[in-house]
Amino acid sequence: MRVTKGVEILELEAEGFGGRAVLHPTLIWDDKEAILIDTGMPGQYEKIISAMSGLGMSLDKLKAVILTHQDIDHIGSVPEIIQATKGRIQVFAHELDKPYIEGEIPLIKTNPRSMAKILESLPEDQYRKTLALCENPPKAKIDDTLSDGQEIPYCGGIKVLFTPGHTPGHISLYLKNSKTLVAADAMICVEGNLRGPVEQTTLDMDTALRSLEKFLEYDVEFVVCYHGGLCNMNAKGQIQDIIRKITNVIETD
Repeated sequence: MRVTKGVEILELEAEGFGGRAVLHPTLIWDDKEAILIDTGMPGQYEKIISAMSGLGMSLDKLKAVILTHQDIDHIGSVPEIIQATKGRIQVFAHELDKPYIEGEIPLIKTNPRSMAKILESLPEDQYRKTLALCENPPKAKIDDTLSDGQEIPYCGGIKVLFTPGHTPGHISLYLKNSKTLVAADAMICVEGNLRGPVEQTTLDMDTALRSLEKFLEYDVEFVVCYHGGLCNMNAKGQIQDIIRKITNVIETD
């Protein structure tokens, strides 16, 4: 799904944890390089490469992967990408999620203990697969950690926005050339309409809601949500409406 020149939303159908979903990594590129933001579930490497090929782009052009946070549906295929590129790409993430992605600490949401209730509800074949994934999640070495306000010098400039709450080290990204906000899981999109963070999958809802205010600092024409895809209808206005509603609820309480 084309956002604007040099920005493409990938659509990866995924199955896991007893359900199905469509995930939306973002590929950005210019004449010199390509950058992938998030990598889907484990085993989706071929789909990512196929999508790049469909855009006339070889894997050789990929220079970096930016992981917005530690969740398994975002880091899933990065080990395969690293292996296929013989480790020549840079992998970025925020410092607070780095130890989880590197495997020093179990993933917060996807480990046998945190997934116990879901595991109990699964049929036997799905139980075995999911348990194996929880016990041996994807891991990747983070080459560079990112901080709030940092600008990554690829494709005209990628601004890092530290938006914790969904996870401790969750980040969103602002693509300067196209005025595109890659919100990751800070928001979701439903039929082009923005919604705030999903409470069931957000570790610290209060912090996640406060993080949204950071988006108001930027001239946003397009928003890409990992769950729901593209919002291109009055994106800045929709963000303002979400924050206004949140503020009213807080003041009422």
